[in-house]
Amino acid sequence: MLNVYFFGDSISFGQGISVDLTWVNRIAQQLHRQYELAEITVTNTSINGNTTRMALERMPFDVQSHEVDILLVGFGMNDCNYWLTDKGVPRVSRSAFKANLQEIIDRAFAFGSRQVILRTNHPSPRKDYMINNDITYGESNHIYNEIIREVAKENPEVVFVDIEQKFEKYVEVKKVGLEKLTLPDGVHLSLMGHTLYFDCIYPVLSGIVADMLKEG
Repeated sequence: MLNVYFFGDSISFGQGISVDLTWVNRIAQQLHRQYELAEITVTNTSINGNTTRMALERMPFDVQSHEVDILLVGFGMNDCNYWLTDKGVPRVSRSAFKANLQEIIDRAFAFGSRQVILRTNHPSPRKDYMINNDITYGESNHIYNEIIREVAKENPEVVFVDIEQKFEKYVEVKKVGLEKLTLPDGVHLSLMGHTLYFDCIYPVLSGIVADMLKEG
């Protein structure tokens, strides 16, 4: 049996979209259709609003206490945000974000994960300056995506999917505005955005599942 776990925030949870249409649930459904004779359990432990700091606090129960074969990690869109109560500093600093991602990866492998998939987040069309700062949400999100790329480069055993790059290419080729890929808040995914996530992630995950099933 293979245990596939999604560990992330509202982007993996699917905030604002019917549960059966989210990209994670569509991946689960397609895995069961494609590998109908295999025992595959897909679990989504993603929580709205989570940062990497909050994720590490719940990792012992949500990940480490289970026999996770494949862990899909997706954080950053909350870490990069600036709240009024934080007086001009992000919810999680850039250096702490990088360290937290590294610890999530280290812990995943230490507790038996056979593969970790790390991804960037989609670009945000938001151009408004954040509270007590001269940076927009879209710019901050891009900076944190660069940190995710650094972590992936430093961990060659991790499978990396560059969602931001794929969204930008889609916008360029299809002539579709980023606003069509997100909900009106400019953060959470529209149905079109969920479809694009599915198209980016599923081929990668399916290939890993196929290899693991062959290995037994």
